[in-house]
Amino acid sequence: MLHLINLGVHFGDRTLFSGLDLAIGVKDRIGLVGRNGAGKSTLLKIIAGIQRPSEGQVSSPKDYRIGYLPQEMEHEDQATVLEVAMQAFEEVNAVERRLERLTEEVSTRTDYESESYAQLIQDLSDANERLDALGASNTEEQAHRILQGLGFLQTDVNRVMGEFSGGWKMRGELAKLLLMQPDLLLLDEPTNHLDIESIEWLEAFLLHHPGAIMLISHDRVFLDTLTKRTVELGGVKLYDFKGAYSAYQVWREEERERQEQAAKNQQKYIQDTEQLINKFRAKKNKAAFAQGLMKKLDRLERIEVDAAENMQIKFRFPPAPRSGKVIFEAKTVKKAFGDLVVFEGLDFIMARQEKVALVGKNGAGKTTLTRMLLRREACTAGELNIGHNVDIGYYAQNQTDELHGDLTVLETLEEVAVGDVRKHLRALLGAFLFSGEDVDKKVKVLSGGEKARLALCKLLLHPYNVLILDEPTNHLDLKSKAVLKEALQAFDGSLVVVSHDRDFLSEMTQWVYEVTPRGLTQYIGDIKAFLHEKHATSITAYEANKTVKVSQTSRRDAGTAPNQERSQGGSVKDGVDGTTGEDYKARKQREKDVRKAKNAVDRLEKKVIELEEKLARHNQAMAETDPSDRSKIAELAYAYDAIQQDMQDHINQWEKALETLEGLETES
Repeated sequence: MLHLINLGVHFGDRTLFSGLDLAIGVKDRIGLVGRNGAGKSTLLKIIAGIQRPSEGQVSSPKDYRIGYLPQEMEHEDQATVLEVAMQAFEEVNAVERRLERLTEEVSTRTDYESESYAQLIQDLSDANERLDALGASNTEEQAHRILQGLGFLQTDVNRVMGEFSGGWKMRGELAKLLLMQPDLLLLDEPTNHLDIESIEWLEAFLLHHPGAIMLISHDRVFLDTLTKRTVELGGVKLYDFKGAYSAYQVWREEERERQEQAAKNQQKYIQDTEQLINKFRAKKNKAAFAQGLMKKLDRLERIEVDAAENMQIKFRFPPAPRSGKVIFEAKTVKKAFGDLVVFEGLDFIMARQEKVALVGKNGAGKTTLTRMLLRREACTAGELNIGHNVDIGYYAQNQTDELHGDLTVLETLEEVAVGDVRKHLRALLGAFLFSGEDVDKKVKVLSGGEKARLALCKLLLHPYNVLILDEPTNHLDLKSKAVLKEALQAFDGSLVVVSHDRDFLSEMTQWVYEVTPRGLTQYIGDIKAFLHEKHATSITAYEANKTVKVSQTSRRDAGTAPNQERSQGGSVKDGVDGTTGEDYKARKQREKDVRKAKNAVDRLEKKVIELEEKLARHNQAMAETDPSDRSKIAELAYAYDAIQQDMQDHINQWEKALETLEGLETES
């Protein structure tokens, strides 16, 4: 177990946090949350030993291993992806060398009854167990499996890191950490550069991580799936809750209301006491009583409600001017860079006021397509038309990098604002949490989240009727992200949003467009409907494949039916085709195992569907519940979390059963 004891971090007169105590258990799954600037990343760096606290200490057992994935890191550009991943097995080599030394020492020792010999045998056993835990016999196979799960192709693993973008480099470093299997895994926004499929794979993998995990994420679904404990840094205080983030939110709101009520009650007590003091302090026979009351008030610890808890951005997009009925129309569009074809055969029509989520694997061309919609990239072939009176507002994935660092926050808006809106810039910035002296800060000193808020604020300076947003949530905290989602849901124009955040996309769009190298596939509904259909499609494809395999097996068996004769003793003799009794028994056992595996797959599929329906009913119940009924909301939130976990467990079981069945059918 790792312990944080009285930790504090101070920057001059500013205290980030102080007196922080926390214990991290062997298999804890902790979501670290808090507003931008609360000190979450700083805390992870302290635990990882990269940064020293101003006060306090981190205590951990001997040989306790910590793996840390920061948001930004330096990479070995000349090393191949596989070489970076294989660095995780440096411990394997060290343990193997130690095992050789111990084995050699055991072979030369004769003091079998001594304590030192017993300890030597124990060390030898521990080393062997550690090698087994590290999977020393198939390290390269493990590396390939992890890299493939994170989206690398077989041809990618021997390419040098310098050929990849920052997001792919981060995946290589993440692969190394996952292969290390440390006692504590620290992840700072691990999903920022992953596509939805890779995020789901990472979730499934981390669910089986043998050690503890502490992660920072602004992805609510990712937090709810993986964590069973939520720690929030709020102001200088730490809140520790045994439950996932959604359940914590309900509890935290109740706690804040209790805090506010307690503060009101205390204030009333103080006012009443002060009235008594004023009433009796001038009377000789009551002066001592008044003095006692004054001392009591001096010793009273004031209840404070963290003001930051009530701060959140507040805005709505301006009404959208009317555009033509058709916003975008693509006909057999192809995009290539030299010999590299990004996609081809792309067809779609987007109508006025439609809201579309653009998804696809990293490198599929989502950002390229958005740039083509903006006329910043040309089609290699085909035709892409923009409708009448279409006025597009754009938020780029690297929007925060495009802000001018030497301008102040206010100057950034003054540079682009025109007309009457210039009179209201300070009020607009206030809605985005830039108040007082904040508006005079240089952009270059802002945090990532503050820059993201400023970039979104710029979008409100003009009434666009089409918004194209490329990963708008990457630097926003959970509360700011929720406000942006609400504003986009209320936006009366057209929307194209690229995001890997499932919770953010949920209930926002009417269509999901999946970009693939072969074109574009359209799905009706939001991201949940898309993921459900993709899951169903994968099962259907598997079933079709299974049917082919079974029919082929039947034809093979029919064409090679053995001519078997049963002897008096009941054994099966060799048939004319060479089939022995042992072959027959083995085939029958395989058929029995296949039937058993098929039944398991079918049963688990039905259970997953049943749990999905149950989850939907609970979701509806939560939506219909009176927000003031906190106990009911808390009850439903806990139930929802339990069902979600149960469903994920059954999906994992279904995947294992599927692998077993495919293995058996391959053997057949």
